[in-house]
Amino acid sequence: MGNEQDKLGAALKACAAGDRKGLAVIYESEAARMVTVAQRILRRHDLAEEIVQDAFLQIWNKAWQYDPSRGSARGWIYAIVRSRSLNALRDGGREDLTETDSLDRLQDEGADALYHDLFDQLDTASRLRACLGRLDGLRRRTVMMAYVSGYSHGEIAGRLKLPLGTAKAWIRRSLVALRECMA
Repeated sequence: MGNEQDKLGAALKACAAGDRKGLAVIYESEAARMVTVAQRILRRHDLAEEIVQDAFLQIWNKAWQYDPSRGSARGWIYAIVRSRSLNALRDGGREDLTETDSLDRLQDEGADALYHDLFDQLDTASRLRACLGRLDGLRRRTVMMAYVSGYSHGEIAGRLKLPLGTAKAWIRRSLVALRECMA
């Protein structure tokens, strides 16, 4: 066990020095277990593999931050996997439906029709309709997806192919605009 820890510590040092062989050592030694850990948290193999790929990028870019006096190399590596997995879980699992394009297109067209129908069903004299009408169509759709359909921010970002931060910002700003308009 100590030899394995020494090997991982040396591999992290090699990564910090820009030696790709260090990353290869970590990959060969730990990748399968890293996927298993991520999958236990996320309950999705495809997302677990993506998280581990992200973790390897972070390991490569931040290996210089590893300090053996604060813990083992393996502990540092798995802390990254755990953190990235929990972030993905919190952010809605990076919901990006991977079904066929035609099914996605049908679902999106159906959702568009639903949002338009719901919007059209609002009383034309209603203040809510007037305020929603002031929002850009895509921003109105993010609000409708979140508050009518119950999608998480991560699901909205995945379905609309937006960065998560953009989806969150659009929803937040749209709600502020609606509040101001309704006041």
